[in-house]
Amino acid sequence: MRMRLVPHPLLTVLLTLVFIFLMNEVTPGVVVLGLVLGLAIPLLTAPFWPGRPRLKAPLTIGAFMLVVLWDILVSNIEVAKLILFRRGETLRTRYVSVPLDLRTPEAIAMLAGTITMTPGTVSADLSTDGRALLVHCLDTGDPAATVAAIKARYESRLKRIFE
Repeated sequence: MRMRLVPHPLLTVLLTLVFIFLMNEVTPGVVVLGLVLGLAIPLLTAPFWPGRPRLKAPLTIGAFMLVVLWDILVSNIEVAKLILFRRGETLRTRYVSVPLDLRTPEAIAMLAGTITMTPGTVSADLSTDGRALLVHCLDTGDPAATVAAIKARYESRLKRIFE
C-alpha cells in the first residue's frame, strides 16, 4: 500500500525540498504545497518509470565508486598535463569500439556515464544491437590497451553489480 501512495520516496523528499528552496521561505503553506507536489509528481509519472534494476552485488558499488573517483582524479591530472605541456597536433585522439559483455540497459548506461565522467574519454554512441560502445579518447597510443582497461576497471565490476 505504501508503495502505491509514495512510489518514489526519495524523489518525493527531493521535490519537496527543492520547492521549499525555490520559494526561499519556510512557511506552513510552502511546506504543504511542496509536499503536495512532491507526492503528486511521482504518482502521476509512475507509469512511465521502468522497473527498478536488480543489484546482484550491492556491496561492490562502494568499491566501484572508489575506482571511478580515483580514475577521475588521475585523469584530471593527465588531461591538465596534456593541455598545458603538449601541442595539439601531437595528441593521438581516436575513436575506439568497446565490445560489451553487459546486457542490462542500466549497466550499459552506468558504463557509458562512467566513461564520460572520466576526463579524456567520452561515450559517443551505442551500437543498435547494444553490443558495442563507441568511445572517443583524447590521447591513446594503444587502442587495444584502452579497451582492455575499460573492460577490466569498469565493465567487470558493473557486470558483478548488475548481472
